[in-house]
Amino acid sequence: MIDYTQGAGVQYHIGINEEEIGSYVFLTGDPGRVEEVAKYLQNAHFVQRNREYVTYTGFLDGTKVSVVSTGIGGPSTAIAIEELVRCKAHTFLRLGTCGGMALDVKGGDLCIASGAIRAEGCSREYAPIEFPAVPDFSVLQAQVQSAQKLSLPFHVGVAHCKDSFYGQHEPLKSPVGKRLVENWQAYCALGTICSEMESSTLFIVSSALHVRAGAMFMAIANQEREKQGLSNPQDHDLHPMFSCAVEAMKALIAEDKKREA
Repeated sequence: MIDYTQGAGVQYHIGINEEEIGSYVFLTGDPGRVEEVAKYLQNAHFVQRNREYVTYTGFLDGTKVSVVSTGIGGPSTAIAIEELVRCKAHTFLRLGTCGGMALDVKGGDLCIASGAIRAEGCSREYAPIEFPAVPDFSVLQAQVQSAQKLSLPFHVGVAHCKDSFYGQHEPLKSPVGKRLVENWQAYCALGTICSEMESSTLFIVSSALHVRAGAMFMAIANQEREKQGLSNPQDHDLHPMFSCAVEAMKALIAEDKKREA
């Protein structure tokens, strides 16, 4: 592959090298959330900012851990994972927001993805559509156990992953709106818990590169509850999710150290 950095020794998009990154990485879409997540690490410091990619690195229980933003959607997420894996990262935990779909999902609830609907385009360049988008089981298990430990309201299930935010919220504005609505209704009938924009790409790219990944999201609100005339509180406080993710990553690190001993 062409070295677009012309010998700079860093990854072209994220702008970092192997020494600056941990093997364990939290991924968040919004660059503005990176510093907030980094506050949960020990001795965290700013590493780099390039395009939508902001990186901080610190430590959890003596192990180097990084926080990296990916921007919105599959293509920029795939680029981040590709380049982080080239820097020897092997475990990824995505922290994001979502909209609830199942009627029991309320604003402020944590949604942990046990799989994802591949209603986006990027993952098709890594695996045929028949291949399922699923997290690594050890990462999924660590997330569930951490949510239980912290007594957080949470749901485990399939997430809907799409490319268009407004295609979800205003489908009938689109010439293909009827199809979007029919698909959405089918996903709801099948018990899909939430909708977001990165999980299936994360899972498929991680499978293709043989690394571990999981994803959790804080539900902001639920448009299906709104349609049914049910209470639909909004919640934008992401810190319970950050705490849960940190506990999950600590558990993964501890289990890996035990296995290596």
